[in-house]
Amino acid sequence: MKRIVFTSVVAFGLCLVLIQTSFAQIQVGVRAGANWGFASKPDFLSSLTPTLYPSAGPVGALFLDIPLSDRVSFRPEISYVQKGFAVKQGLDLNLGGFTLPLGVRIAYQSQTLEIPLLAKVNLTDAESTVQPYLIVGPAVSFAFDGRIRTRGTSLFTTQPVDIDVDYGNTLSRWDVSAVGGLGLSMNAGRGKFLVEARYTHGFTRQVQLPVININARNRGVAVSVGYSFPIGNY
Repeated sequence: MKRIVFTSVVAFGLCLVLIQTSFAQIQVGVRAGANWGFASKPDFLSSLTPTLYPSAGPVGALFLDIPLSDRVSFRPEISYVQKGFAVKQGLDLNLGGFTLPLGVRIAYQSQTLEIPLLAKVNLTDAESTVQPYLIVGPAVSFAFDGRIRTRGTSLFTTQPVDIDVDYGNTLSRWDVSAVGGLGLSMNAGRGKFLVEARYTHGFTRQVQLPVININARNRGVAVSVGYSFPIGNY
């Protein structure tokens, strides 16, 4: 897995070197938004464990857009993504003529560094003012920090209680995934304003137990906005 990350970093570094070449339309950009992380749930645990809900968190990225043809470009990124999921449990406490809802929300939040290596396919000509596009490709990520955040809910919500996650033999820091999405870019001055939605499908088991293979894998839906502009010769 470390070799995969090393290869991805090297590939991104080579892309930075390309900035010094004569490509006239290389773009550099940033994007930021929100990611709703959740996890797949093993079938044999469906009736034994509570429902897993999406957990919202921030996402931000620095990217390059390197044209390969009139409509296809290479889109490497370095991004920060909060992944995870949430569990909600509750009950109604009957106090005579008054019902008091009591509940708890527990969220697993993983702070990850992710490197997607994407292909971007424009659906219109490059001269168009507004350009819809597709993105697809692999990504590798590393969880550098994680926490379990618990909140009590009733007539009001309590302050969160955080417990740090101790990554080791049980929880995996690494994840290899596939990314697919839709975007819309619009000319804005020298550069382009963009809006993007994407889905990430993890392939790495996040819970590693010696006897039982628990099929829990990361999933995520993200929405972001950003801006890119040309660099080098133009």
